[in-house]
Amino acid sequence: MDCPDSDQPEVHQADLHQSVLQEQAVAYLVTNRDGYYVDATYGRGGHSKAILHELSSQANLLVMDRDTAAIDHARSCFGQDARVSVVHDSFVRLTRYAAKPLHGILFDLGVSSPQFDQAERGFSFHKEGPLDMRMDQTQSVTALDWLQSASEQEVADTLWKYGEERNSRRIARNIKKVLAEGKLCTTTDLAELVLRTTGRRPGRKHPATRTFQALRIQVNQELDMLATTLEQAWQCMAPGSRMVVISFHSLEDRIVKHFIKNKENLQLLARIWPDAQECAMNRRARSAIMRVAERM
Repeated sequence: MDCPDSDQPEVHQADLHQSVLQEQAVAYLVTNRDGYYVDATYGRGGHSKAILHELSSQANLLVMDRDTAAIDHARSCFGQDARVSVVHDSFVRLTRYAAKPLHGILFDLGVSSPQFDQAERGFSFHKEGPLDMRMDQTQSVTALDWLQSASEQEVADTLWKYGEERNSRRIARNIKKVLAEGKLCTTTDLAELVLRTTGRRPGRKHPATRTFQALRIQVNQELDMLATTLEQAWQCMAPGSRMVVISFHSLEDRIVKHFIKNKENLQLLARIWPDAQECAMNRRARSAIMRVAERM
């Protein structure tokens, strides 16, 4: 499994707010300057800004995100642009808002650098914060809530299914034990628990990487939502329109790959990886892959 260090340790200032494969994504996406486009994962607007630069005054761009901080950013940056509509919602409800055939839709999956950088969001195991991990802060169930309510078997199954964690049973057993003792409250508590359980091999990623990835996917239902949304996007796309999807681990990419391969009238145009220069400038790019498909 291509399992990146989902925590993005030691984020440098140059890494912040950089959209991965921005130039390539926009070049493939925008085929009609007067068209109707969707940025389904706004983040901090790098892709949206680049898309708008290529669009005419007659075009439209719908931007979506389930992170309230991202939506505040979008409204601040583009609220006065008549071409832009901003929606706080998950892309799984795309068809509620995409009111006419799309010329292109972009998905930049995973967690953004600002989310990792904010300890209170609970995504980083290098920063002490609550075990939250919610992409949508209005959602009620946090990672800690889920761990408390799930059985040991459910925790183990999740760590294996979404993290391919070979020590899933041992980690799950220790999680439930420490929870019962009231000693699991923060991200660093969980990271240290995993480290104690599995040890660390020199030169390898932090042993908590897979556990944090699995819990984040579980809390946010990322893979289930992705599969549903790809189908919705296809239904909204006009003939000749394009879907651009940037993934950051093999579980996401596998869903995208099979959807494009098996969907009628959807043709893969390109697979693109960031070059060495981009990976050096932006650590998040190291595990990225972009797939571009066109509706025939």
